[in-house]
Amino acid sequence: ARPLVAREWLVSDGWSNGDWHGCTWSRRMVTRRDNALVLSIAEDPANPGDWLCGEIQLQARFLYGTFEARIRTDRASGANAALFTYIGPVHGQTHQEIDVEILTRDTSRFQVGTYIDGVPQEGGAVIALPARADADFLTYSFIWEPARIRWFVEGELVHEMTGETVPQVAQKIYLSHWNTETLTDWMGVWSDPGRPLEMHVDWLAYTPYGMGCVHDGSVLCGGRAED
Repeated sequence: ARPLVAREWLVSDGWSNGDWHGCTWSRRMVTRRDNALVLSIAEDPANPGDWLCGEIQLQARFLYGTFEARIRTDRASGANAALFTYIGPVHGQTHQEIDVEILTRDTSRFQVGTYIDGVPQEGGAVIALPARADADFLTYSFIWEPARIRWFVEGELVHEMTGETVPQVAQKIYLSHWNTETLTDWMGVWSDPGRPLEMHVDWLAYTPYGMGCVHDGSVLCGGRAED
């Protein structure tokens, strides 16, 4: 597997993604505790009523392969804990994306899907989890191939998209935890939780396309991802 070293990561800091985004990215919301990465959502102490949130992104771009992270979320309406790949206009490209999103108003399920040229593709899904995302760490994986994407949880295949719904452009890897006050139909109504919300990431790994089992815990080990 390709080592994902600290110097290759960019911590999002000082901007918001748009009017639909309920917070400002802040490096203060990206910390380490108990050997895990912690991405938080918290009120800005300097500006009560404003919210800060955490995101990291790899500066390199990846095309095909296995993308995996072991994550435990918080539980709150109006928030999103996500592992995804993305490239877009800020990088001089059209919007391409592959998603693993846990809308933490309901931690019994998660959402997967893709975007091509800014258009969400048919075939995405909301999928039941084997345990609540906030109760313990779960391993989320997707294997991106030229003609299909397969999503797994705890090594079990849970969804597949094929053909023209599969992006063909190299993308960056992101981990993010953010809130909204406008996308209420999708993410639920945001209200002050009275405490910081936390997304814990035990590990993240990328394995190049065509390579097999190279690290413990990967969906590629034990024949779990074979056709």
